[in-house]
Amino acid sequence: SFSNRIVNNPSNFLGSLHAGRLFLFRVVIGINGLGLQYIMKMKKAILALLLAGASASAFALPFDKYSLNRDDLPEEAREFLTTHFPKGKVSMIKVDKHLLKKTDYDVKLVNGTKIEFNNAGKWTSVDCKTREVPEALVIRPIRKYIERNFPDTKIVKIVKKTFGFELELSDGIEVKFDRLGTFKSVEMND
Repeated sequence: SFSNRIVNNPSNFLGSLHAGRLFLFRVVIGINGLGLQYIMKMKKAILALLLAGASASAFALPFDKYSLNRDDLPEEAREFLTTHFPKGKVSMIKVDKHLLKKTDYDVKLVNGTKIEFNNAGKWTSVDCKTREVPEALVIRPIRKYIERNFPDTKIVKIVKKTFGFELELSDGIEVKFDRLGTFKSVEMND
């Protein structure tokens, strides 16, 4: 019987226990350590893939580019600067590349004026700080409304939105209009 074999030859029983544990160990890590080598190779392969993916995504991420060269702007943006700011000297052009959006352009002139363009070169914002924005940028109904209701102010900032225009006046008042120039709201800045 099994118990007689253990009592009569205990070393044989211990040997079979050791052989059983060794068998389980070999099953877990693989015969003759091949499983351990496989695991190490897999770890290295996974690490290599992770590093390759990280470096590839780092190069694929967009980076902003700074320039002084007007040629970095779309043709329409260059024409806008020539037409509305003929004496304006560029102090910085930021080519702003977005991950999921299209590129846009931020231009800063030496006098402090900031102009933003979309990817097609159409202006989206003109901020002249304390100077008046070029009259041609403000549609006639808006100009008339401002002249009539805010006679001692000038438009120092204009932002073109999908729903209309947002203007900032020299006294800090913000006025909003729809696309046709119909007055929408006014806000006083503190």
